[in-house]
Amino acid sequence: MVDFRRWIIAAAVIALFAGLASAQVPGGNVGSLACSASVAVPPQLRTEGLTELIGDIVLTCTGGAPLPTGSTVPTANITVSLGTNVTSRILTTAALSGQNTGPTLNVSDALLLIDEPGSGIPLPANETGLSIGGQGIGPAAGQNACLNSTSTFPLVGAGPGGCPQVVNNLVVPGTGGGTIPVMSGPGNTPPSNMYLGLVSANQVTFSGIPILPPVTAGAARVFRMTNIRANVNGLGGGLLNGITQLVASVAISGSTALPVNNPVIVAGFIQPGLTTAVTPTSATFLQCTSVNLSATALLRFTENFGTAFKTRVAPIGVNATGQTGIPTALQNIPGTIYNSESGFVIPPNFFGNLGGFLVNGAQVGLADYGTRLKAVFNNVPAGVRLFVSVFNVASVTAANPTAPAGNSTASFAALVNGETTQDGNNSIPLLSPTTATNSNATALYEVPIVNGTGTAVWEVLNTNPAASENFTFGVWTTYTANQNSGIPAVGTITVNQSYAPTPGPATFTAAAGAAASISLSIPRFADTSTARNLLTIQLCQTLLLYPFVTNQNGFDTGISIANTTTDPINTAPQAGACTLFWYDGTGKFPNTGINGTDTTKEPPVATGTVAVNLASVLAPGFQGYMFARCNFQLAHGFAFISDLGARNLAMGYLALVVNNGALVRPNAPVAESLAH
Repeated sequence: MVDFRRWIIAAAVIALFAGLASAQVPGGNVGSLACSASVAVPPQLRTEGLTELIGDIVLTCTGGAPLPTGSTVPTANITVSLGTNVTSRILTTAALSGQNTGPTLNVSDALLLIDEPGSGIPLPANETGLSIGGQGIGPAAGQNACLNSTSTFPLVGAGPGGCPQVVNNLVVPGTGGGTIPVMSGPGNTPPSNMYLGLVSANQVTFSGIPILPPVTAGAARVFRMTNIRANVNGLGGGLLNGITQLVASVAISGSTALPVNNPVIVAGFIQPGLTTAVTPTSATFLQCTSVNLSATALLRFTENFGTAFKTRVAPIGVNATGQTGIPTALQNIPGTIYNSESGFVIPPNFFGNLGGFLVNGAQVGLADYGTRLKAVFNNVPAGVRLFVSVFNVASVTAANPTAPAGNSTASFAALVNGETTQDGNNSIPLLSPTTATNSNATALYEVPIVNGTGTAVWEVLNTNPAASENFTFGVWTTYTANQNSGIPAVGTITVNQSYAPTPGPATFTAAAGAAASISLSIPRFADTSTARNLLTIQLCQTLLLYPFVTNQNGFDTGISIANTTTDPINTAPQAGACTLFWYDGTGKFPNTGINGTDTTKEPPVATGTVAVNLASVLAPGFQGYMFARCNFQLAHGFAFISDLGARNLAMGYLALVVNNGALVRPNAPVAESLAH
């Protein structure tokens, strides 16, 4: 049963198709042939998109003079121009077909349909049962591709050397009088009613389209142009969301004079499709404390409108997952809004494999995968391992969701093995978990890190086009601490979140991705992301405050710092240098090490030892307070102030340990930054 929650037949189909299926009024010539262009439902287009499907452009033509029965139907070229590159999939080129003379022509999967074949629009009673070559007429006709009879390459449509159409002798009466002419192939064969478009930069041209005037008042001939994709990246900035228009213009040239009313139309509204976030904004871990599958962050991907996330195809019929290819045509009803990355899809080789030159077995209208979401991790130090949830999860303690049925509207995405790896006809390139957490309830995959960078890509497998959705994926961290060796290195790991694929060394260049291509996958996107902090690895430090230090007026202060990381409770030993900061209000005393050397050359205070020195050695003539920052935990300090020989006055005090967020014993549980 068809799932009407996931797709809708545009009401405009019935409204616009007035042709052979329309009610007729008393007949007669209604004047010169003229057409009106429209887009019934301009879709929302993602600013990030390089291959966005624009709305179907429909030409509704009326009037004209009758043509003699048996005569060849005249043709015209119909060109759609956009304010940006057309990026419909290129199926083959003249060069590949061996036709190397003249300009290279890119045959795309953009389609032109005549009289809504296969739409299911009911015919009037007086037209029911009429057929040409065993097929019905108008919307009841089969979907028949124009295949050239004298050439292996469809460049000229129904023109000479192509698939000429003739005025058929079938009499189709109007309900109120008059007759409506119909066309067929030679010898009373079914008419060719599907034509591929030729792409050049910002234009797609449907060449040699037969134009048979409907003649009779109340009748119309409908030309639907679908599968036109556009690079809309960069067109949506600077204005309020949803009001930036993608404008298309329609021009007709050739042997048939065909004026077009309102030739400039709105083919879509452009706005950003994705908002991302990291929660928390930056988790903090200590270099001296090992962690194992510690929850780090949730990566959130939010669609800005209900159809920004799409499955590969509409999940109808046998395509329960909404991702698999279509061995038989299922997404091919003219005027239907499928809310998928694919457009009007017809079976493979429907166009006779274009004379054997179809590249990569491409299927007309079929995208290579559903919407993909990407996280790129940067500045990952050696020794740090990152894991991500295989599926979208509600929290870092949530169990894996169960894959919903194809007719469900539950949000569901899964990790796949690359940005551009194509879905198969009956398979999705899923990655298997490498480990699990939360008592094995949450499956995780370790992200490969190369030169400090790693990438994770999830594909949307189920979505609800009637709601704006969030997809969240968890990130976990593992590393073995060795502070004495500086492992892991301190610093901040960042993450960029975006659609996928985007330009990069393993995908495509920005210039290639922004133009029509014979080899690149669909969909593809521009990278509009910004780096956000994911987690920070900090040095293990202790900050000590000595409130009063002096070596004036015959007094001096002895300063000691003990590294107590060797103890009877098995604390992990640490070592690090201590830097002393002197403050007396003058700013003339530079930082020193506890050993009195340059801070850049200061030797570490070994675990289980005490470093001692005099203020008169470290900062001669100083009186004020001093902070000691030691790059190890559990430092403790003592100060002893006396005159020379301690004859008149002597006193000592313990340095204050200032809470700098790293005061726990390394073998004790570390308070995680991410709430569970």
